[in-house]
Amino acid sequence: MTDCIFCKIANGAIPSNKIFEDDDVLVFHDIHPVAPVHFLVVPKVHITSLAHADEAQQALLGKLLLVGARVARELGLADGFRTIVNTGAGGGQTVFHLHVHVLGGPGLSPRIAEVVTH
Repeated sequence: MTDCIFCKIANGAIPSNKIFEDDDVLVFHDIHPVAPVHFLVVPKVHITSLAHADEAQQALLGKLLLVGARVARELGLADGFRTIVNTGAGGGQTVFHLHVHVLGGPGLSPRIAEVVTH
């Protein structure tokens, strides 16, 4: 998708504060963090939302969560973290490229999901 910001970030056209990258996944710090630790796990292939994924992407969907958990541990979130996937406009998604928010750290609000959009 030529106009998708996350596709542009994934292909290097837009810089990011990258934490991890492999052939399938890019992980980078959210530019508008709502928690002490807040990063995004993004598939490099464009999938509009979780509702648009199918069985062909089953392994990739699992990889997004496993990579998110590994990076969370590496960033000091051994005691726990929150994952959020906004799906569709009604679910708070504003960037229509599937991505997983991973949030944690001291003082994480139990109401944090209410403020996580994009």
